[in-house]
Amino acid sequence: MSESLLDLARSIAARAQPGEQVEAYVSWMRDTDVKVFGGAVEELSVAESAGVGVRVIADGRLGYAWAGSLDADVIADVLDDARDNARFAAPDEWNGLPTLEDALAVDAVDLDLWRDELASVPTTEKVALTLELERATATRDARVRGVESAHYGDAAVESAVASSLGVESSARRTICSCSVTALAGEGDGTRTGDGFSAGRTIAELDPDEAAGDAVDRAVRLLGAQPIPSQRLPVVFDPLVTRSLLAILGAALNGEAMVKGRTMFLGREGEQVAAPEFTLYDDPTNELAFGASTHDSEGLPTRKNALVLDGQLVQFLHNTYTGRRTGTGSTGSAVRGGYATAPGVGARALVLLPGKSTPEEILATVGDALYVQSVSGLHSGTNPVSGDFSLGAEGLLVRAGGFAEPVREVTIASTVPRMLLDVSHIGSDLTWLPGGAVGMTLAVREMAISGV
Repeated sequence: MSESLLDLARSIAARAQPGEQVEAYVSWMRDTDVKVFGGAVEELSVAESAGVGVRVIADGRLGYAWAGSLDADVIADVLDDARDNARFAAPDEWNGLPTLEDALAVDAVDLDLWRDELASVPTTEKVALTLELERATATRDARVRGVESAHYGDAAVESAVASSLGVESSARRTICSCSVTALAGEGDGTRTGDGFSAGRTIAELDPDEAAGDAVDRAVRLLGAQPIPSQRLPVVFDPLVTRSLLAILGAALNGEAMVKGRTMFLGREGEQVAAPEFTLYDDPTNELAFGASTHDSEGLPTRKNALVLDGQLVQFLHNTYTGRRTGTGSTGSAVRGGYATAPGVGARALVLLPGKSTPEEILATVGDALYVQSVSGLHSGTNPVSGDFSLGAEGLLVRAGGFAEPVREVTIASTVPRMLLDVSHIGSDLTWLPGGAVGMTLAVREMAISGV
């Protein structure tokens, strides 16, 4: 399939007229979604989709158009629409497609991201897995009152990009996951806990682990109460650390940089985090679910150091932001699909693991708050000032272990202050769906607002 998509992209790019640059992005996807509730299938969908997006640049003017079809007549109309849109666009001297020289500057890696067997798994088996996930969660502990949701999803995606400047690439990947939310209760109180498992084919999933994590996370919060306002060290659960790294990825984004909407503007070369803090975006690691051999403009991906030993090294860039800032692309163009032009984004944020296990971290932080989940992540974080204030629930840490469960508190600081105050980075690196890994992370002190 990917070769035929690449041939189609090439044929569109070859229609470039004198004085214009043309790029075609073509993709195909087959996905399955299953949701069950109460021992019965609540939602089930199996779908295929395909489409094309075309960029045309002429005299610094950019036009984009797309269609959810690969029909020849539709594609011809999309190219014409992109040309029309370019005529009405404002000129921008930095608009331009990546060159063949850009593409040859870095060698592409060879990654194994596709599993043929996923396509042969019957839908009935996927449904059975989801039903068993719900049953295993509901029966794991007497304190489980029910299952809020149980879900299975997978996707097989193939794509290709080609331009009139000779840059081209094709890629394909599969991914699947199952997730569950347990409801645990004692008396009038009910708490929730999430568990999941992910892989590139269904055989790599571990529904029992997902059920166990969901139940454990729900049960240990039973009896949770607010605590008095105070300042404490804070230890973040790996799932929360993933969200914190995603905030950093957005702040270290070339688009945010050129718009002046980042707390790290102009701070390259400065110490922005603790010396133990080293952060990469590494889509060349096939263990990452966001791994890819090429970015969405057809350039080879690479391992980009963002923060080294606490020092800010660089931002992520696509061709546009790389040219505008004079740094060049970092192979970090991303798309939300054929309906969107390429932006900038992290695919696989990896924080260099420390040497301490989660248990060792808990044993050394003293009295602290372990944050299991947060709420208001986007509204509670200011990308320019770095102000950080989120609702949280978790457990107090005392004498090296978990103590009373906590709910309805707010944790507050600033992202720059938190980075400098990182005291422990766990050894428990966990590959998670999305653009960032998870691991236990401890910060020396944050403000806790409670009762």
